[in-house]
Amino acid sequence: MADANVRGDAAPKKRAKWPIVLGALAALIVIFLIVVALQPSDFRVTRSSTISAPPETVYGQVNDFRKWSAWSPWEKLDPAMKRTFEGPAEGVGAVYAWAGNDQVGEGRMTIAESKPGELVRIKLDFLKPFESTSTSEFVFAGEGGGTKVTWSMYGKNDFVGKAFCIFMNMDKMIGADFEKGLAQMKSAAEAAAKP
Repeated sequence: MADANVRGDAAPKKRAKWPIVLGALAALIVIFLIVVALQPSDFRVTRSSTISAPPETVYGQVNDFRKWSAWSPWEKLDPAMKRTFEGPAEGVGAVYAWAGNDQVGEGRMTIAESKPGELVRIKLDFLKPFESTSTSEFVFAGEGGGTKVTWSMYGKNDFVGKAFCIFMNMDKMIGADFEKGLAQMKSAAEAAAKP
């Protein structure tokens, strides 16, 4: 009889733990959703470099998508990447689309604004691994005998983008690529500027 009572009392105690565990899990999910929702919607990543070449020469490296293969930090990540060019060879309306491996994904860039030696603004549409739209901008300013280039990417994060930013520091991740790209652009532009 005593054994039956012990067994009878033990079963309800085991069952009582499940509502506590499920309640704690639900609370954690709610807290996570609140934290994600409170993340900033806007993002901006910016890096600058000074290049020993005139603004027009540096601008030319960006305004013509076919020249990006010499300096873009993503061009060599997938040697088999498919590239297509549409519209004018350079300037407003020029389009560069790519499709590659997991490191480069798939997307499309369109030059939306171009001011010789001053600015190139690009609409950047990512299709894979996730869909998003942002703006990439290059500002060129004469500095001494060279050019200061400021490369920025900015836009708005949706809920998935906000959640991604909790686990990954977008400024460090993309900023490192920008720094590499600007160093490679420096080499390409300075070589192009030599008589």
